[in-house]
Amino acid sequence: MSALAQDDGAGVRAAIVDLDGTMVDTVGDFDVALNAMLADLALPAIDRAFITQTVGKGSEYLIRRVLEAIGADAARYDDAWAGYQAHYRRINGRHSEIYPGVREGLEQLRDRGWKLACLTNKPGVFARELLDAKGLAGFFEVVNGGDAFARKKPDPLPLLKTCEALATDPAQTLMIGDSSNDARAARAAGCPVWLVSYGYNHGEPVADVDCDGIVDRLDQLPRLVTSRAQRPA
Repeated sequence: MSALAQDDGAGVRAAIVDLDGTMVDTVGDFDVALNAMLADLALPAIDRAFITQTVGKGSEYLIRRVLEAIGADAARYDDAWAGYQAHYRRINGRHSEIYPGVREGLEQLRDRGWKLACLTNKPGVFARELLDAKGLAGFFEVVNGGDAFARKKPDPLPLLKTCEALATDPAQTLMIGDSSNDARAARAAGCPVWLVSYGYNHGEPVADVDCDGIVDRLDQLPRLVTSRAQRPA
């Protein structure tokens, strides 16, 4: 076994990686799909800044918050949901970009021998389509979307179920995300958690979130996790 494949000293043997705001900047996709949906309903457009601060808690939450923000009747939710789904399916991945260092970081984690899962609050079919479109699907043994379980992050259930699917203990499974949703879920599940500095985090500073570390690029994480694990207690 190569040195990279050895246990890093923290006991971590797997990673669960968030998608939107962590691996891929998808605000462009949300912008296009949401505003196409609003146009179909003859409703005012929503600006990108609001979208950036609102994504991360699932499509249902996003659509309800958008309708509320523009003063639309909440009874229009069903039509909005159907329209949004159709538009998002059509443009998924076309207006999004992989963040710098993501592919390299995933390669490094895979070379350690870690099992990798993607866990997102995005609907599972959209998550798998996006990973395929960006050439990232092959890194992951498991992909779970926000519709896979009865509850979404920040509830710990999705993390615990994903650990079960990977056959790893939560204490040995690193959560990598961009927001308090990921950190709160990880803490409740008993997983260590590192965050990226560039994500969405509902418009709040990620430095204020309770986590084990923050990186500016995903390919910095393997070295920093190892370095911290090897520090004297």
